Amino acid sequence: MMVLITYDVSTTDTAGQKRLRQVAKCCQNYGQRVQNSVFECVVEPAQYATIKAKLTKIINKNTDSLRFYELGSNWKRRVVHIGAKDTYDIEGTLLL
Repeated sequence: MMVLITYDVSTTDTAGQKRLRQVAKCCQNYGQRVQNSVFECVVEPAQYATIKAKLTKIINKNTDSLRFYELGSNWKRRVVHIGAKDTYDIEGTLLL
């Protein structure tokens, strides 16, 4: 299933800057960054539950926010890309 994860972490102090790095690193383990605080993740339901729990533990619920958009398995028809950044096939072959 495709899940779009967005976040806004308050970086007014060093603790917030650390949380921001932790959230980004956690998201990178599960998906592809498509904008500064936006990740597209193709995950199994168990992985989704895991990342959701991990991110919830990292953020400060009083100052930060997380949003999870569940696009499901038929997500390709729901995503439209317009603009400068090249689109990519998240399920395609990974070239290193």
